[in-house]
Amino acid sequence: MTRTPTAALSLGADYEAVADRFRPIFERIAAGALERDQTRALPHEEIDELKRVGFGALRVPVSHGGSGVSVKQLFRLLIELAAADSNLPQALRGHFAYVEDVVNTSPGAERDRWFARFVDGELFGNAWTEVGNVALGSVITKVSRRGDRWVVNGAKYYSTGSIFADWIDVYAQHADGRDVIVAVPTKQPGVTLSDDWDGFGQRTTGSGTTVFNDAAVQEAHIVDFSRRFRYQTAFYQLFHLATLAGIARAATRDAAAEVRARQRVYSHGNASHVSRDVQIQQVVGEIAAWAYAAEAIALQATEPAQRAYEARFVDDAEAEKQANIDAEIESGKGQIVVTELALRASTHLFDALGASATSGAKSLDRHWRNARTVSSHNPTVYKAKLVGDWEINGTEPVYVWQIGRGGNDG
Repeated sequence: MTRTPTAALSLGADYEAVADRFRPIFERIAAGALERDQTRALPHEEIDELKRVGFGALRVPVSHGGSGVSVKQLFRLLIELAAADSNLPQALRGHFAYVEDVVNTSPGAERDRWFARFVDGELFGNAWTEVGNVALGSVITKVSRRGDRWVVNGAKYYSTGSIFADWIDVYAQHADGRDVIVAVPTKQPGVTLSDDWDGFGQRTTGSGTTVFNDAAVQEAHIVDFSRRFRYQTAFYQLFHLATLAGIARAATRDAAAEVRARQRVYSHGNASHVSRDVQIQQVVGEIAAWAYAAEAIALQATEPAQRAYEARFVDDAEAEKQANIDAEIESGKGQIVVTELALRASTHLFDALGASATSGAKSLDRHWRNARTVSSHNPTVYKAKLVGDWEINGTEPVYVWQIGRGGNDG
């Protein structure tokens, strides 16, 4: 029996009508992407513009002022955005994950308040990972009582998007020992945000350090981690697939544009203009085909997440469990293949061009650098192991994993 009216769920919208609202902004974002990469300029203005036109409320139901798009439609838009600048989907990853958690909660006043904030343009960042000498499974960031208020203390790295955000989704340990998620407002003295991410790719995602020093939080914004939506790991992974697919699309665009504009030819080539050289046409065709496959796989992998979301509001526990399993397995399969396709496309584009394509002024290497960086976050070898264990033994995938200092077992 359905517990929530269908009209109150985000089941899909007219994609072209929604996308047309954002495409002019995507074009402006693309126009500045090269300069931002070269100067390491954070896209504050670009994200603010997306906020103003409701991009952060894409998954909020229409009944509450959002666009009501499906999971697949969200990631189609993110692929378009990634083709413009692959840093922006990653910067918004923490926001959409928090939104997804809210859309999975039962109707009520607190959910309505969050929906209203999202529609007003408020954004979330992310602060889950702790680096340094932190034992696997430990959480140093703590939530505790200080007199009549609750505060957060600790430090996080890979705080993707937090420097652009109004709120931060913080993974912490409660004073009573529970693992919790805390919504921390950024505009307060107790929160210090640093742009100290030093990766060679995805340079402008705002993935630096966040320090919490008695950062104030409301008790209502402290939620037990066990309540978090079940397909969260798959959902986070889908962002990487969309980003990689967008990078492959950008590599196709830039390879074709560079070939069209190139005047110099080789004496042992096949035509008087590079654009007519059949071997160069083949190279660009292969890049385009790999980008097409990457996008198709990325979008296919979103479907179980939508099923899991819808099953959350129907009394069918078995269907919900299977959808969550499928979401993990399909996103894992997608990562294994899409990673290879994006890296292949971003490398192969240089085979269509001459040495001048390596000019720092063009920064065509940013496509490979960005793809390599995105695909390094969650090692594909472990995703392949997870998929293989499921196929061979029917082992249910791990829904949540952590990283930290290992033991001394050699």
